[in-house]
Amino acid sequence: MNIQSCVEVRNEWDIVKARQEGRNIAKELGFGSVDQARITTAISELARNIYLYAGKGRIEISNLDSSGKIGLRIIASDDGPGIKDIRKVMEDGFTTSGGLGAGLPGVKRLMDEFSIDSKENEGTEIITTKWLR
Repeated sequence: MNIQSCVEVRNEWDIVKARQEGRNIAKELGFGSVDQARITTAISELARNIYLYAGKGRIEISNLDSSGKIGLRIIASDDGPGIKDIRKVMEDGFTTSGGLGAGLPGVKRLMDEFSIDSKENEGTEIITTKWLR
């Protein structure tokens, strides 16, 4: 089974669309309602960051099947300004938007795997995975 979705994020409605796509794929893969909520929250945060800081980018959602383990992978990418200090944005409570600062550390806690690659003036790519239990 190969399920994939790519949502271009350019406005707030695209954030909603990415969340819905993520929830639908998670449900189709058999994730329970709690994990569906975790996944959609992570997608929402990642898409919101693209919209706020890069202006545009994409959320790619796909299923994984690794040695019989089923999972859902989210790749959030943009060609924006990049993140100057990754360690700083990964601190709980750090915010540049006046939000709660749950941001990327929250996404990392909600998911099972998390990696971030960002280059100044080139963009950011965040890859995160949730495994079906």
